Amino acid sequence: MAGCASPSATHPTEIRVITSGGFSAAYDQLVPLYEQATGYKVITSRGASLGNAPDSIPSRFARGEHFDVVILADSGLEQLITQGKVQKGSRMDLARSMIGMSVRKGTPKPDISTVEALKQTLLDAKSIAYSASASGTYLSNELFPRLGVAEQIKGKATRILSERVGAVVLRGDADIGFQQVSELLPFKELEFVGSLPDEAQQRVFFSAGVATAAKNPDAATHLIRFLAAPAAAPIVRSTGMEPAVAR
Repeated sequence: MAGCASPSATHPTEIRVITSGGFSAAYDQLVPLYEQATGYKVITSRGASLGNAPDSIPSRFARGEHFDVVILADSGLEQLITQGKVQKGSRMDLARSMIGMSVRKGTPKPDISTVEALKQTLLDAKSIAYSASASGTYLSNELFPRLGVAEQIKGKATRILSERVGAVVLRGDADIGFQQVSELLPFKELEFVGSLPDEAQQRVFFSAGVATAAKNPDAATHLIRFLAAPAAAPIVRSTGMEPAVAR
């Protein structure tokens, strides 16, 4: 990470970032390194990639909030580019993420190693929590119907707004919880069961772009390149994501 000089380092600069949860674990480790190397101050806000929760990224842009950098699931970023809220051509993929499942420690560890086992686990669970963001949208709109369980689990599956799924499972409000692996792993008090089987998996990229209304577009681009650099890959990998540098 050494040698990351600011593009214009005459005076310290603030960079305002809005990020979704999927990349947060890596982001929280990388940003202090960036600030130390450049003298820039990164001001961070957080929200879901998709959905209409008041603190979701689409809702915050709709209210006219201003940021320099936005980091979220690639589908959400493409929507913001189409809407003219993120600069076309500024997208840079940071990491690839997968969906996983966690349960409380001390409870039975359900089998999700195959599609059939996953289906049975969903049917057997008394309560299910899943994200209101990109992973949850995939589960509710695509995977649950494809598995043929959407109607059977409708009354016990809850879409979680403005909160990590792990927190819901931890306090006992759900038996099993699904979210991006990188968002489940920080909950050390939970038992991480594993990722969904390949046939059921959604692999999404978490990507960054420069907001159209960015006050510091050069600094925004500089930060994004730092987050996507090969030197950042070991930190990204340690959080349960696959670095996108080879893409």
